[in-house]
Amino acid sequence: MKAFADLVNNLYFLNSNNAKSELLLEYLATAPSPDRGWAIGAIAGTLHFEFFKRKTVKDIIVERVDPALFALSYDYVGEMSETVAHLWSTTADAEAFAKQTALGVPSLDEVVTQFTHLPKPSIKPYLVSLLDIMTPTQRWALLKLGTRGLRIGVSARFMKKILAQHGAKHNPSITVEDVERVWHGVQPPYNDLLAWLEGKADMPDISNKLTFQPVMLAHPIDEAALARISHEEWQAEWKFDGIRAQLVSNHTGTALFSRTGDDISASFPDLVSSVEAAKLEGRFDGELVALYPSVSSAPTGDAPQNYAHIASFNQLQKRLNKKKPTKALMQSIPVGLIIYDALQIKHEDLREQALSIRSAKIAKLFTKDQKIAGEERGTCLNLFPSEKLLFSNPDDLTALKVRASALSNGYIEGIMIKRKDTAYVAGRPKGQWYKLKRDPKVIDAVIMYAQRGHGKRSSFYSDFTFGCWQDDVLLPIGKAYSGFTDEELKKLDTWVRRNTLARFGPVKEVKKELVFEVAFDAVAPSNRHKSKVALRFPRIHRIRWDKSAAEADQLSTLIDMIE
Repeated sequence: MKAFADLVNNLYFLNSNNAKSELLLEYLATAPSPDRGWAIGAIAGTLHFEFFKRKTVKDIIVERVDPALFALSYDYVGEMSETVAHLWSTTADAEAFAKQTALGVPSLDEVVTQFTHLPKPSIKPYLVSLLDIMTPTQRWALLKLGTRGLRIGVSARFMKKILAQHGAKHNPSITVEDVERVWHGVQPPYNDLLAWLEGKADMPDISNKLTFQPVMLAHPIDEAALARISHEEWQAEWKFDGIRAQLVSNHTGTALFSRTGDDISASFPDLVSSVEAAKLEGRFDGELVALYPSVSSAPTGDAPQNYAHIASFNQLQKRLNKKKPTKALMQSIPVGLIIYDALQIKHEDLREQALSIRSAKIAKLFTKDQKIAGEERGTCLNLFPSEKLLFSNPDDLTALKVRASALSNGYIEGIMIKRKDTAYVAGRPKGQWYKLKRDPKVIDAVIMYAQRGHGKRSSFYSDFTFGCWQDDVLLPIGKAYSGFTDEELKKLDTWVRRNTLARFGPVKEVKKELVFEVAFDAVAPSNRHKSKVALRFPRIHRIRWDKSAAEADQLSTLIDMIE
């Protein structure tokens, strides 16, 4: 546990990726297993269990110090684990403390094993005993680990690159793509993965597992890149406003994954069962969208061919995070998957083949009426091919983007532009896939409340709630914590501190004087908010220091933007 605490503490304060790489490679080379495997999982975010709740941490600290002192300290520090780590003090006498310390801080593997197997009533006393013998840095690392709050500026993708570098010392042919391909089929503490990387075992066999493979992502396109696009080398498709999903189906079953690798199959059993009925086998990349219960119930208007039955993201949102959706919900809001790429069809791995070839093989899966035909049981009614858009030059693509902005149902957010000769590469490779999003909607809103951020923003007020006017009353319409520079963040933090009206726990109410120009992708009706609207991807576009609050928009302006 000592080495792990030192590792994450040092990583937290490092900005250089090269320095982080050196530190992680040294740890992998010197730390014992399974400690280093648990550390990999903690840093990469693949430890899917929680040792104790944040409430437990708060309860044990307020038993030892004055609750008012804790509240003031927490407000000043802005982060629970760091506050408790420094505020903790043992009540044991010096002799008892010395005896405890002599026992030594347990290894990371011991800590993980104990918390995993202890009965619930024993969790709290064990946590207290560890905090009593640890340094502030070790306490901080333990509390972050135990609450699954370890955010230290190292992504899962970065961790995979480090593992590939570690493996390359033993086998120069190992690449990050090799690590990517087995990553979701192995679990912490990664004994089999590390054994393979170090030449002590074969590559882990994940062929009989329903696993996720990292997706290929696009870059926003600039004017210079757009000017170089030609229809001979590139293909264009609609960019749908759903959620990215990967469908995997083979002889062992069918699974649906989010873009980050979370298994969301249980939330969409209607789609999963439909795919199984069609006996489709492969790994497909696409966009999960909500559908109208029938084509006849879909609104008419300017809709692309084959997609009139797609509902807005607001409808899909009613299905998200429903672990066990009711039959009535699935009937009223069915879902579908628009397939725009295939990593594998049946047993053929297509990732190294050109996009044009992959697209042609996807097209062969569909019948003339654009449905996937099952071998024995009819057609899959909620899988659709992504339509290839006709264009001759960059101006045509710009016109298509304008059309996407004007579509009445709001389920298309722009254009995807892809090189026809590209392989399917995990991550965001340069110059291969681009996105040309429709212009965002913009409204002027007044900041109403502010809250401190997390991690390195924990000392700054960076999370803002803003509202629009309904006559002379401000009603909150959304929250945002992005869209400003570090310099602007400092100015906003100073403004919040100087213009505070009241406090509600960690939230400050501020004077209704500062205007934000808020950009967002869409607005929809919502009964969850007093304003009765909800914004899609709100972000701060500009800080309007020059505008008075009275010049901000009325709520009716926002309501008129509902698609």
